[in-house]
Amino acid sequence: MHDIKFIREHADLFDAGLARRGLAPQAGYIQDIDERVRITQTTVESLLAHRNMISKQIGQEMAKGNVDAANSLKAEVEQTKRDLPLKEEAHRVAVDELRIALSSFPNRPADDVPDGADENDNVEQHRWGTPRNGGAEHFDIGAPLGLDFESAQSVAGARFAYLRQGVARLHRALGQFMLDHNTAPAFGYEEVNPPVLVRDEAMFGTAQLPKFAEDLFQTNDDRWLIPTAEVSLTNMVREQILSEAELPLRFTALTPCFRAEAGAAGKDTRGLIRQHQFEKVELVSITTEDQSEAEHERMTRCAESLLEALELPYRRMLLCAGDMGFSARKTYDLEVWLPGQGKYREISSCSNCDDFQARRMRARYRPSGEKGTRFVHTLNGSALAVGRTLVAVLENYQQAGGAVTIPAALKPYMGGLERLEP
Repeated sequence: MHDIKFIREHADLFDAGLARRGLAPQAGYIQDIDERVRITQTTVESLLAHRNMISKQIGQEMAKGNVDAANSLKAEVEQTKRDLPLKEEAHRVAVDELRIALSSFPNRPADDVPDGADENDNVEQHRWGTPRNGGAEHFDIGAPLGLDFESAQSVAGARFAYLRQGVARLHRALGQFMLDHNTAPAFGYEEVNPPVLVRDEAMFGTAQLPKFAEDLFQTNDDRWLIPTAEVSLTNMVREQILSEAELPLRFTALTPCFRAEAGAAGKDTRGLIRQHQFEKVELVSITTEDQSEAEHERMTRCAESLLEALELPYRRMLLCAGDMGFSARKTYDLEVWLPGQGKYREISSCSNCDDFQARRMRARYRPSGEKGTRFVHTLNGSALAVGRTLVAVLENYQQAGGAVTIPAALKPYMGGLERLEP
């Protein structure tokens, strides 16, 4: 959600930020609603003050014995009482319109985010590892190892999978390894087991609602299945005032995630890359504005070190303004090398949302030595998408004859298995 004060004072910068997102100017439209909010608020306050003043005058006239004057004033009070609800409703409508307007447009890109329209304009930051050339794709490798799409198709439909036998064990090992890595002293994230069903307010807080409702699954009691643990973890601080000494807060969770993939028709229809149900290990940080950039680098480094520990080649991409998510001010994507596809594919996205989500959640902190409060800054990242990491392991560790060797970092989690055999 945007800051109306910033729009009042820097309309040109606000519109320039939207232009980088490919959107038309909106500052004038928002300022018109803001003006209506202030006018209707002044009207309501004036009516209340007028009613209170007349009420005092009625008592004074009655004390003087001026009954006619008192009755005339009473009639004026009654008229004010009839007018007031209408004016209050006009104010409520304007406030709601302003809230909707401020929450309807994406976050402004940071100054160092490159301009561009889509993924073709993203900028590579660096690479790690030596890509392997050639090989089968994961669905062909995985089928003899327990990756079963056909049974899932008959039970749940497209974009679901059964993971069985060695593949199931490897998938579980990846999730546990990621949690242990993230919670170790080097990065020190607090492990959380959060709800996967949340209310409207939580989805609004992290900006999945209202814009992306079609990409979500909703239950018949009006709760939502989370598309990412970012929703549950970030909303842990909603409507709170934290002390500066508490920050940063760092959370990690392994959860199932659910996405309708409404806008992905025809994309990655085979395999595990784009599923309706998948598991992901999420990172969330809550911090101050002066620490959020450093926290962003730290979070991204946590995800990178997972890929390095698994010896999976990857590259870091700085997303251009047109390719970032709705809430993000700056995003790094990590793309892992998939030899079966012969290209890099996204496996992690780490975003700094500054105070954009915090305004929606009304999450603040009190700086040391200050009386007032400020909005926290929120960050989120994948470390990592478990299914996509499984894909990367299958393709990068495949052997002749269909076997897959186990990465050294995962052997302690695999009960002594050195390789998966068809």
